[in-house]
Amino acid sequence: MKLLRYGPKGDEKPGLLDPEGRIRDLSGYIPDVEAAYLGRESLARLRAIDWRTLPVAAASRLAPVVADTGKLICVGLNYSDHAAESGMAVPGEPVLFMKATSAIIGPNDAVVLPRGSVKSDWEVELGVVIGTRARYVDEAKALDYVAGYCVVNDLSEREYQLERGGQWDKGKGCDTFGPVGPWLVTTDEVPDPQDLDLWLEVNGKRYQQGSTRTMVFTVAQLVSYISRFMTLHPGDIISTGTPPGVGLGQKPEPVYLRPGDTMRLGITGLGEQRQAVHAWNEELIDD
Repeated sequence: MKLLRYGPKGDEKPGLLDPEGRIRDLSGYIPDVEAAYLGRESLARLRAIDWRTLPVAAASRLAPVVADTGKLICVGLNYSDHAAESGMAVPGEPVLFMKATSAIIGPNDAVVLPRGSVKSDWEVELGVVIGTRARYVDEAKALDYVAGYCVVNDLSEREYQLERGGQWDKGKGCDTFGPVGPWLVTTDEVPDPQDLDLWLEVNGKRYQQGSTRTMVFTVAQLVSYISRFMTLHPGDIISTGTPPGVGLGQKPEPVYLRPGDTMRLGITGLGEQRQAVHAWNEELIDD
């Protein structure tokens, strides 16, 4: 099942993508795609609905796939070849940092560069949406706490991240630096999260091409590990790291985003995103 949210900012509705690629409205069954409806029983009830009986929605903006994400937890250097291109060692334990939830936008919303940004970068990542509260969970059972998966673009301002005091959060949490979606694909459609291809293009040139097979720490390991340090709540998203090909790692010189650029990215079975890059413009940012 592919859940989604659609509609203008501030007036989003719940929906699903039917097998024919059309958006079907779920408003008659749930008020939104939110934490209360991400558990196994709730998802089973939604899955039992005959999608043919749901109204077809008019084409509209796609919103972030979860309405009330409490935490967006990111994993750094989780692909060994990306660590190498970044000039950093492969970590012995997952590197964790938080991305401000105010960075979250829809999968095709405008990406707005911060004022004075000269080193904004892209990162296609597998997002893991938590469906059941997780605290000190065993790795063997960790995937039972997952509602589904989505595409995340973990945009990064490298100067802020690496040259402004060593704190990753302020280079990662800029407004619009967290496109999420287009769909929340439930776990029944993703039998193995460690067998997904990821890719990203800028202005039609493919920079990133990788696979979750090469992750240092698997999804199950990450859910279990993170749950030792903080409770994971329904609606929380874990962004699991990026494969090589980011702008920082380009040779002979890094390549960074500029106003007018277009990013296109996707993951096998989880859909695609497309974002236009803009110079700082507060009117394009949803407060």
